[in-house]
Amino acid sequence: MVIGNISRRNVLQTGAAIGALGAAGCLGGGGGDTVRMGASAGGTWDVGLAFEQAVSDHGEDVAYSTIESPGYVGTTNRMSDGQVDGGIVDTNTMSKAMNGEDMFADSSVETLPWQGFLAFPYSIYVVARSDTDIETFDDLAGATVYPAEPGYSTRATTLDVWQMPQVADVYEEMDIVDMGVDDAPGAMEEGTIDAAIAYGTPGVGNTGFVVEYDSRTDVRYVEHTDELVEAIQEYSGAGFSEYDDVVEDFQWQQDIGADGIVSWDLEVTFTFHPETSTDQVYELTRIAHEHGDAVRDAEPRFTPESLDELTSAAIDDYPWHPGAAEYYQDQDAWNDDWLVGDPDDAGSYN
Repeated sequence: MVIGNISRRNVLQTGAAIGALGAAGCLGGGGGDTVRMGASAGGTWDVGLAFEQAVSDHGEDVAYSTIESPGYVGTTNRMSDGQVDGGIVDTNTMSKAMNGEDMFADSSVETLPWQGFLAFPYSIYVVARSDTDIETFDDLAGATVYPAEPGYSTRATTLDVWQMPQVADVYEEMDIVDMGVDDAPGAMEEGTIDAAIAYGTPGVGNTGFVVEYDSRTDVRYVEHTDELVEAIQEYSGAGFSEYDDVVEDFQWQQDIGADGIVSWDLEVTFTFHPETSTDQVYELTRIAHEHGDAVRDAEPRFTPESLDELTSAAIDDYPWHPGAAEYYQDQDAWNDDWLVGDPDDAGSYN
């Protein structure tokens, strides 16, 4: 069970201009036009497909298509380029995009994704192969460590945490492994990776590649240090949580040698291009609220069960898509401190 809370971040909106529109049929279509939503691999993809089915079963005057994207960063870029009408993106990536930081430092995002509703949280921690001598986070110095696939926000956020001053000395001694998530379980089994991040949605289970290496390799939890806890708590781009039954919370098929763990957390949300139809986004938000159980029947990783939970990942001073905002206002679930985006003024939020 979760005994800590995911922290919320206060971030400021920088300027963003509406970019050139992409493929025909995307952005701003009316009535029954299809909303093309970018989704990356693993649990995110599964949630996208489950939501697509719920829209098919319960939607009115809206269609929905899940489009494969390379991670949350790739989804953000494709949305900016007008290739998709929306996408499932985490709030840390949104923050980095609007501030031109990290992976966006050399390639800025002109059109930011606007807030819609929560999809699910991801909690991240570290495990090591049981046949190594790695027991605590400090032991990762000198080890081959896999922090997920390049381009994945779980990787970017993990490396941000590890580069915090409290643990940077350990990170600088790690041998970081770059490979796709499809190859990582085999590399773990072969012994070319000593340790890797694990992540999943509490109460639902780990994501796909973690489930796979769980079935193929004996691993154990890499015990957190006081310094790592401080680094997580001081990093503004992720939340901090503690769990007291990791096997139950993340459905490990093996004993990973610990009951209590700590994690750094991402909040993954449905976001929309500013020019995507207000009516369409309103309807998708309605489905998320009124038919969330239908989504969960297909994929339990879609966790929000109330309006409060749908809006729980709200970023202060960052625009909400007008369609989502209108739905929350109609449901008396709107916070007057939140900002409704205006597509005509998308470049003026700063």
